[in-house]
Amino acid sequence: MRKISLYILLALLVYGCGSNDQGELVGVRAKKAWHSKRPMGMAKIPGGSFTMGKEDEDVAGALNTPATTVTVRPFYMDETEITNSEYKEFVYWVRDSIIRTKLALLSELMSDDTNIILEDYQFKMPDTSDMSPYQKYMMTNYGSLGDLNSPLQGRALNWDEDLIWETDDFPDEYYSEVMDSMYIPIGENIDGKRMLDTKKLKFEYAWLDAEAAARKGANRKDFIKKEIVPVYPDTTVWVKDYNYSYNDPMHQDYFYHQAYLEYPVVGISWSQAKAFCSWRTKQKNDFLRTKKNATSVPYFRLATEAEWEYAARGGLDYATYPWGGPYTTTDRGCFLANFKPSRGDYAVDGALYTMEAKSYNMNDYGLYNMAGNVSEWTNTAYSEVSYYIGSTMNPNVGIADNKRKVIRGGSWKDVAYFLEVSTRDYEYADSARSYIGFRTVQDFLGSNINGK
Repeated sequence: MRKISLYILLALLVYGCGSNDQGELVGVRAKKAWHSKRPMGMAKIPGGSFTMGKEDEDVAGALNTPATTVTVRPFYMDETEITNSEYKEFVYWVRDSIIRTKLALLSELMSDDTNIILEDYQFKMPDTSDMSPYQKYMMTNYGSLGDLNSPLQGRALNWDEDLIWETDDFPDEYYSEVMDSMYIPIGENIDGKRMLDTKKLKFEYAWLDAEAAARKGANRKDFIKKEIVPVYPDTTVWVKDYNYSYNDPMHQDYFYHQAYLEYPVVGISWSQAKAFCSWRTKQKNDFLRTKKNATSVPYFRLATEAEWEYAARGGLDYATYPWGGPYTTTDRGCFLANFKPSRGDYAVDGALYTMEAKSYNMNDYGLYNMAGNVSEWTNTAYSEVSYYIGSTMNPNVGIADNKRKVIRGGSWKDVAYFLEVSTRDYEYADSARSYIGFRTVQDFLGSNINGK
């Protein structure tokens, strides 16, 4: 009898919690427990307050970097600068997408009822026999199950079939025609070797300027921006950045050769870095959409200037460098970063140009090369008065018309002053340099600064 009473009581409790038949306010229940997951290769930056700017006797530097107490949200940040290997994944995805799109469009144009051209590379059509009512409605009214703002207008490429790269193995003349369109003209070849025309590798994407939309309150469609960005790094920066200097091996091999796979990518403009962030977000969300009840991830993006400095300090307030103060060598004389020491002896720190992205010691947040190696793009527009007009909470001066973007951290070609965590510099957004790279960040959802 007692067991029956206990079961009835438990049933009432479960029923009461689940259906709330008492009419009390209990809130919306989550479908499942949710925890922020640290993205692979990123470090958790806990967020908090710090003194941003110059605290020492650098009078000139303090004019546009006065010491200011600011607070930033917790976020994730790449442990290293984006490497050639990681950026190549982006370039290869863009290359393969363009080729597959060309193959699918040619198949659509040239095929008829009796002759199917490039059948293995046609657009991937949904199985109409297995469609849900919603999918049937979308196909009937929009002809798409995906994003109409995408270059393919919601149609899906067939990624199941491998692309063929050896010319002797091309299946037919139609395939050959598509591949030929991706290479430089045959009259520009040397040594009989066909080379990919990297100028044709362009990433097209759309994004919503949510901040402008929120401030102006106009139609959402007016704030959807479409971008077409060439993605291949400007490898000529190794020559153009330096007159009367022999850097042709870096020009030819730095992004091409596997010896440099784990080195930071350079020759990337601010716009290309932003495009990479959009692609990285898309890649992750495309994967999550294949999982049941999955939610999308926060956008990958460039760090604000304040976030970058906070992360570079590694929790050490009033520090000159990411490792603390105020020297660039250990007590044994070992250099702590890759820069231009000793009045221009580039090689004395162990590197003539860049070093592998995981070089020297990480700071206390687990970040490598927040000083030296390559300078890094931030999301913040450069202004001499930004420290005076910016908020003290998550500050960021994002003036759209200002093409000068803040770069931080100093590089392999800079003297120690530019390695200081409080030193700021800028470059124009459409510029690419042999000493500027980037790393990405992602917002941490929630305020649990101890979350993993």
